[in-house]
Amino acid sequence: MSSISEYIPTSIQLTYLLAASLFFVGLKKLGSPATARNGNLWAAVGMLLAIAVTLLDQEVLNYQMILIGIAIGSVIGAIGAYKVEMTAMPEMVGLFNGLGGAASALVAVGEFWRYFAGLDNPPLDTTITVLLGVLIGGVTFTGSLIAFAKLKGIMSGSPILFPLQQPFNALLLGSFLAGCVYICLNPLNTPVFLALAGISLVLGVMFVIPIGGGDMPVVISLLNSFSGLAASAAGFVVMNNMLIIAGALVGASGIILTVIMCKAMNRSLTNVLFAGFGTGGGTAATAAGGKVDKTVHSIDPEESAMMLGYARSVAIVPGYGMAVAQAQHAVRELADQLERLGVEVKYAIHPVAGRMPGHMNVLLAEANVPYEQLYDMEDINPDFDRTDVALVIGANDVVNPAARDNAGSPIYGMPILEVDKAGHTIVIKRSLNTGFAGIDNDLFYKDKTMMLFGSAKDMVTKIVGEVKQL
Repeated sequence: MSSISEYIPTSIQLTYLLAASLFFVGLKKLGSPATARNGNLWAAVGMLLAIAVTLLDQEVLNYQMILIGIAIGSVIGAIGAYKVEMTAMPEMVGLFNGLGGAASALVAVGEFWRYFAGLDNPPLDTTITVLLGVLIGGVTFTGSLIAFAKLKGIMSGSPILFPLQQPFNALLLGSFLAGCVYICLNPLNTPVFLALAGISLVLGVMFVIPIGGGDMPVVISLLNSFSGLAASAAGFVVMNNMLIIAGALVGASGIILTVIMCKAMNRSLTNVLFAGFGTGGGTAATAAGGKVDKTVHSIDPEESAMMLGYARSVAIVPGYGMAVAQAQHAVRELADQLERLGVEVKYAIHPVAGRMPGHMNVLLAEANVPYEQLYDMEDINPDFDRTDVALVIGANDVVNPAARDNAGSPIYGMPILEVDKAGHTIVIKRSLNTGFAGIDNDLFYKDKTMMLFGSAKDMVTKIVGEVKQL
């Protein structure tokens, strides 16, 4: 493959280097919620530079179509960002991943078509990168659409399994590889190339449908990595250094995040992808070993306010229920009222709480919760036995003691927030329904646990009203 310097002036190359440096700085700052906003700004400036110098490239022939595309995309993006709810952010991220994969696949198809139109055999390395772009981009596109549909509730979040599913997938992949060999030998065979594009789309569907809704955050992260790899492959196809670097950064960060999430659940990536675990929610609470007579201790907002207001220390554990109810502002008000009474307030954040990495951090930041009050699981777990009251708001699996105590539990070994070690635990939840793992939560039946049934926002608001009177 020819050096890109033969096609783009050195000044553009240097600007690409500056943009890449801004990406690195922005990515570093995104590692902490305290600096994430500035990190996003640095990365955005880098992307603006990259786009600007690319448009100055003499190979760009139709500025009118590019500007029309930018205008349409900007309007759609602005409307989508303005209207999307925080609880729907995982779906939006999944959709963005899919669109990125589709764009990369279309770039690969366009490059193939350019050679086909001129009846000129492309170099072998170009053919290979085109095929990689089609495979990764196609899988990312349809896989992300399925993930979006599962998270949105358009299709069931339960794993979709059928006989001989894995052999069928292996047959699809083998067919794609065989077709790739044929295309390398006969590069201008359009029917075979289009068949390969179709197989990549089917592979994306088959990749995601057997994964349960509870594992969708991991899949979203993995597909995000795939979208970066697809973009990097597209960069090699069109010989653009900036696209290669940006794609590689997204691909690497996505893989790292996927590994971190798997570690937080004490599961391997292969287990997440092939075990069919996580049904997307359950109904009745049942014990792992059969029906057992269990007693639930209920509490009302007034009693909850008394326990919280006269405590010395309170740990608030936010979960997906808080996100659904949009209760983060009410939670912040409750914390303010408790601090007025001299109560020490901390927030305990589990790595996979919610529907996407950092979901709880973003919600609490939206409510202007001080970053210093947010504690990771490893930091706050040793403090629970010295905490008077743990207030669990809509969290379920991430506080289930069965992960620590019950070797027969499907989530055994998963690191949890050990709220059951606090002096008392108040759990705000609509019902005793199971979480994404589809199993009963032993925490609900502990002697020190009090259940406050109802919507997170309504219950927290009522508690705030009672605390104000203390």
